[in-house]
This record gives sequence, C-alpha cells and structure tokens, in this order.
Amino acid sequence: MAEPRHSSRATAALQALTERDPALAALSLWCAHRDGHLTGLAETQGTEIRYGAGFAELPLHEQIGLAGHHILHVALQHPARMQAMSDRQGQDFDAEIWQIGCDALVNEAILAAGHALPRPALRLGGLMAVLKQADQPAQLLAAWDAERLYHLLQKSEGGGRSKGGNGPVRGYASAQGFQPDLLPAASEGEDMGAPDAPDAGDWRAHLTRALAAGRTAGIGLGAMGLRLADLPQAQVPWEMLLRRLVMRALLHRPALPPVRPSRRWLALAGQALQKNAPLPPWQPAPAARGAAPTLLVALDCSGSIPIGTIRRFLSETGSMARRMHADLTLLIFDEDIRAETPLAPAQWRQTLASLELPEGGGTDFRPVLARACALRPSMLVILSDLDGPTAPGPPPCPVLWASPDPEPRKMPFGRVLSLAR
Repeated sequence: MAEPRHSSRATAALQALTERDPALAALSLWCAHRDGHLTGLAETQGTEIRYGAGFAELPLHEQIGLAGHHILHVALQHPARMQAMSDRQGQDFDAEIWQIGCDALVNEAILAAGHALPRPALRLGGLMAVLKQADQPAQLLAAWDAERLYHLLQKSEGGGRSKGGNGPVRGYASAQGFQPDLLPAASEGEDMGAPDAPDAGDWRAHLTRALAAGRTAGIGLGAMGLRLADLPQAQVPWEMLLRRLVMRALLHRPALPPVRPSRRWLALAGQALQKNAPLPPWQPAPAARGAAPTLLVALDCSGSIPIGTIRRFLSETGSMARRMHADLTLLIFDEDIRAETPLAPAQWRQTLASLELPEGGGTDFRPVLARACALRPSMLVILSDLDGPTAPGPPPCPVLWASPDPEPRKMPFGRVLSLAR
C-alpha cells in the first residue's frame, strides 16, 4: 500500500507551528512531508522530510522542535550542499562529520528560538567547547556556516587521515545521542536541476520573508533576531577560482614585433599599390610562439594541510598544466626545499599517487621564493597555512598563496586564496 502524499504523523506538529513559530510554519510550506518506514524518528533528503513511527510517540513540544530541525535542514539546503561537498571531495568526504556540523547548527537555532528537542541534543555551543572555541550561541550562529564548520571538524578529526575514527568531534556527538538523519540530494530531479527547483537565491528569499513574518508576530525563530551565517548563497568553489587565476597567468600572449608586416597587410598593400591608393595602417606579424609556460607549485609539508586538500589541489594544478601544455614543477618544502619534482604531462597522475610527503618541522618561504627567482616561472603557487617568514620583495612572477584556512592571513605580496569552500 502506497504511503499517503502528506504525513499524518507530523500533522499536529505542523499545525502547532502556525501559532508557535510563524517563520518555521512559512518555511514548512516549501517542504514535502511524508510518512516513511524509518528506524529513526525522521530524516531529510532534498526538500522531502520523512517521519518514522517513533516521531508520533514523542510529546507535542518535541515533535514541534524536531519538525523545525528538519525544516531548517531543507531551508538551508543542507542535502544539496552535502552532495556538492561529496562531489568535490570524492573519497575524502566524511558524511558523518558533515551531518554532525549541520545538526549542531540547526539544533542551536531551534533551541535559541525556544523550542524543545529530544534529549540529549547535539549543540553547536557544546561542540565548539570541545574544540576550545566556546562563544555565545548567537555569535556562533552568526560566525559559522556548514562548509566552514565541516572543514574545521574534519581537520580536528585528522583531516581525512583518520576517517571513521573516534576523535573529539565524534566522541561528543556520540555522547549526545547523534544519529544520522540527512541524506544527500538526489543527483536528478527537483533538487538538482529541475527548471522550477528552488535554488540558493530562492531559499534565501524564503528565509528572509519567513524571518520577517516571525519578527512581526514576535514569537519563534524570527523573533529571536538571530543572524544566521548559514543562509544559502551562491558561492564560487575555490577550484574554479584557482583554475581561473592559473590559466590567466599561463595564457600565451604573442608579442607584436614592429619590423615584420603581417600577411594581411601585405595583401592590402599590394591592392593599394595596384590602385595607386594610400597604404593601409601598419599591421605587424605576430611573433612565433615561444617556450611553453611554466608553473611552479610549492607544497608546505609541515603537517598543517589536510591530505584530502593536498590531493584535490595537486589534481587541479596537474590537470590545468596538462590542458595548458605547461611545464609543472613541484617543490616540497618546510624550513627548506626537501624535493623538486617535475610533473610530466603523461606521468603526473602516477607521480602524485606515489608522492610521499614528510611531516613536521616549521615553515620558511624564503628558499621557495629564492628558487622562483632562479627559475623565473610563469606563475608560483604556494599551498600552505601561510605561517612563516617571507622574502622582503616578490619574485619576478605572479604569486598565488593558497591556504586551507577560512580567513587566511594577509601576505606582503601576491593573491591569497582560501581553500575552505
């Protein structure tokens, strides 16, 4: 027998939301509510919330809070963003850590709005206290979004090196009774590309209107005046920014020597002479293509960069060098240059797969910058946490500093790119 189109288990909670939290009630209209055969209380996938049999056994005030929890998952597009992060990280993606971060954000907002949740409940304040970054709940909600929080939690668990382990984040979540309740958005359908599917801009508008309705009513999520950093917004992934900056630096720009005319000018000049007309404006011939562009990538091996970030970063730079027919050289460094490895277009994947990175030690950028002055590449890219001494002046090439930190420190020269998104 097919499940009904609308959940009967959540009807009482959704009706109560219209009086207790107009903001969540408005957002619930953009969600699909279904009853399902679940082992847990409820789960979210895309814009659909499914309620298990245990949901109906909860007291009404906990039903309201749990329904609001999943409505915020939908409104903040956590399933779609989960799928996007999984596509970017591949085998390094940690779905459990992503869900812990999203649950902590949503639970903190629900509890701050005056609702109840089944206890014990995973909270952002408690999670940050475990990581020694305790602050006021309202300030935490204004400071952290799902992606930044995920990278912080993943780094605290070993940055992909100890995936599936039991570090401080998983230990706290387990003690709070955490159960995964978030599924990535489907690869096809309304959440991932249908013409009328709400996108980040639509959900941001829905949230803005809903919170305004809550402020007018003076109750619930909108009345708290919370500033949520996790509001859906269109963002350009760092991979695309990196690709754009590197390709711009490696783009071949032929010089125009003034001594040799172009073929087009010769043809036009011949016609002008036959007709006894004035010569056309001078058009020099483009110079012959010179040597292939060179890309120098310096990788900080002091242990501050997650291994998953290193793999994605090197894969991006390697594929760009192959497409641009550039000579790519990899420097491994900490306080000094430990290895200098050319990445040939035909073997760069094998070279990266067999790459062994030493760990430990400090960071000093001066040997890398001195080597760049000697090699004079088309561009120097440095992957580091940017904590180390630099040379007094830039090398004779564009410099791109890439850091895994959400807000990397400023450098005395060059462009700084955050790899936190």
